[in-house]
Amino acid sequence: MSRYDNLINGQWVEGKSYAPNTNPSDLSDVIGEYAQGDASDVEAAVAAATAAFPTWSVSGIQARSDALDKIGSEILARNEELGDLLAREEGKTRAEGIGEVARAGQIFKFFAGECLRLSGETLPSVRPGIGVEITREAIGVVGLITPWNFPIAIPAWKIAPALAFGNCVVLKPADLVPGSAWALADIIQRSGIPAGVFNLVMGRGRVIGEALVQHPGIAAISFTGSVGVGRGIAAACVASGKKVQLEMGGKNPQVVLDDADLNQAVELSAQSCFYSTGQRCTASSRLIVTDKIYPAFVEALQARMAKIKVGDARAAGTDIGPVVSQAQLEQDLSYVEIAKAEGAVLASGGGRVACHTGSGQQGFFMQPALLVDTQAGMRINREEVFGPVASVIRVSGYEEALAVANDTEFGLSAGIATTSLKYATHFKRHSQAGMVMVNLPTAGVDYHVPFGGRKGSSYGPREQGRYAQEFYTTVKTAYTLA
Repeated sequence: MSRYDNLINGQWVEGKSYAPNTNPSDLSDVIGEYAQGDASDVEAAVAAATAAFPTWSVSGIQARSDALDKIGSEILARNEELGDLLAREEGKTRAEGIGEVARAGQIFKFFAGECLRLSGETLPSVRPGIGVEITREAIGVVGLITPWNFPIAIPAWKIAPALAFGNCVVLKPADLVPGSAWALADIIQRSGIPAGVFNLVMGRGRVIGEALVQHPGIAAISFTGSVGVGRGIAAACVASGKKVQLEMGGKNPQVVLDDADLNQAVELSAQSCFYSTGQRCTASSRLIVTDKIYPAFVEALQARMAKIKVGDARAAGTDIGPVVSQAQLEQDLSYVEIAKAEGAVLASGGGRVACHTGSGQQGFFMQPALLVDTQAGMRINREEVFGPVASVIRVSGYEEALAVANDTEFGLSAGIATTSLKYATHFKRHSQAGMVMVNLPTAGVDYHVPFGGRKGSSYGPREQGRYAQEFYTTVKTAYTLA
């Protein structure tokens, strides 16, 4: 069994213990054993990053750009290999895994360019003979805590801007999916970036994550994960004066109006709700459908769901792989039962699938679930499930649909299916979400545009694109007497 160590100060460091990384499609397939660090590893990583920061933060932008471009190039060159690893450890299909890896490579290449595009301002003072310069500088050592559902893309879109703008990094990946993060760390380690600039510490969130949040040498924390953990991190960061960026939950609506193209609406809903096993923070879990199209839409979506093939994530022809873990599967199944107890009708799926791999070992497979006749106040329409579970809410028209769509503590992504320019334009303006899709799935944001939401979904500056500089830099105003 291969063992994979933490990366601290440019060296691979043995863990205090190791944990298996198991394939959710085939529970007999152990990918490897990955280091479980502790607070002493965080201390060493922060010390290394702190020592590297003074030089790295003022290093030549061309050298930084070249290193990030080299990282991106290797990721893209190895996209099939890394995509297969991603599918093996996380459970999304191999095609989706390859696509995610390609996105990670593109992110590094984009920020290789951003190294050269960081801009400032020169302004006249209101006082004669004085000049004003406004510049951006790196903030220091940044702690990055990433989730299991996008095990290479989300680390990439945090690491790349952090390094591009001169920060040093300690990455703590999700404990369920350390393999993709380790492979990315290995690529970064060989890119020519100096020792200590990037560090990887794997292990339990309550151990490594808490140590990062509490460490006085960490200047900022960027976290993607659950609402409860995120709020705790925010409180701790505010108390210690750390900069904080949070991406948390979603209960994303997909509105379908009477005038929608039925086939288009059904396809984008299926993609939004069920693909990637519904394990996307941007997935639609509430289908808000107006009266006249409601019966036809539900019937057509049931027919579309019957064609979805659930199976081994790496097998040809699989549409949806397994849920990531036993705990997640149990949570998904329990929400189906909760919804039924509250009066919802299970129209399709919703059970565990007896799907076996070639080894005969069963994975965490679930048939996508469609719940109809639900009410907006039901728990299934209020709480994030994070699985292939969708509920349908019937409304009278556009105004009610918009009100129901916005009636949530979250505000990450929202979609509308309509042929009306009037309604599409109004929805884009009045949807209380950070990202809005018209006649498109709610998932699928390009790597060069800002990602983030409103209300309980996000806190702090946006991620991705040029907007990443708002978190990973600090603004300095300097005066000079001529």
